[in-house]
Amino acid sequence: MDRTERFYRIELLIRNRGGVNFETLLEELEVSRATLKRDLQYLRERMDAPIVYHRADNLYRLSDDGQHGDASHQLPGVWFSEPELHALLSMYQLIQGLDSAEVLGRHLQPLLDKLPAMMGTTAAEARELMRRVRIVQPARRSVPARWFEVVGSALHRRQRLALAYFSRGRQEESDRVVSPQRLVHYRSTWYLDAWCHASEGLRRFALDAVRHAETLPQKAKNVAMSTVEAELDGSYGIFGGKPRGQATLIFSREAAQWVSHEEWHPEQRLRTLADGRLEMRLPYADATELTMDILRHGPDVKVMAPASLAKLVGQRLRDAASQYGG
Repeated sequence: MDRTERFYRIELLIRNRGGVNFETLLEELEVSRATLKRDLQYLRERMDAPIVYHRADNLYRLSDDGQHGDASHQLPGVWFSEPELHALLSMYQLIQGLDSAEVLGRHLQPLLDKLPAMMGTTAAEARELMRRVRIVQPARRSVPARWFEVVGSALHRRQRLALAYFSRGRQEESDRVVSPQRLVHYRSTWYLDAWCHASEGLRRFALDAVRHAETLPQKAKNVAMSTVEAELDGSYGIFGGKPRGQATLIFSREAAQWVSHEEWHPEQRLRTLADGRLEMRLPYADATELTMDILRHGPDVKVMAPASLAKLVGQRLRDAASQYGG
């Protein structure tokens, strides 16, 4: 443990326990008596830590008498409280659950290694805490770490990318030169929002469909984030684009208990009907993903408008029933 970690741990141990004796600090920090004395002196004199020694009970405490500094004192550059450190450990678990964990986890590991010392706990106790947070991401599509790292680096450095991209719809691979604008994590999968220089427009690329990625020396074309949001986030689903219509759905009373707490789209409008059913209105462009989510609710939802969407959902239900002799 380096000196900065020791400083943080000394102050945290005293703050959390109300008072700590010299021998306990020695045991927790695993340093020599001379080193601990120097650390305490440095904290008091150079960092204004309000640490005082109470001879009566042989404890080091944080003073609140105003003569030795502020008891809410925090070390410069180290501003995490204990609940915030717990949140960081939970956040690390979330990152580990993402498909980019190999990349992000590797770069965050040095921070993670410091957290147990900052918390005044052992590495084993920190691991036990992390086991109590579980992130489940079903139907996750794998993204090769090397492409995620190349794309992420180009995004932050504002450089263009050469992509070999496989289009599932057309079942063909094409070469693209793009200017990355934003990374999007949606339903357990990563996407890249980028300006495509071939089509001269904003496009959204699924990173699991990238076959090759290479950073180019040219600077990326900058597109205002408000434009990116307007072009790509306006309607329902990951490939929604600008809205072309509005869907009206009616959910049963049973389904309404859950759907009323869900956000299908930021601009959705919900209304509870007199009989307890729920009406949802939301913008959409491409019906593919919206249809899939409607089908997920089976008989507990009915498409009221537009007629074209109702017809599409009805046909998909009949096609599904025909698989079972219905």
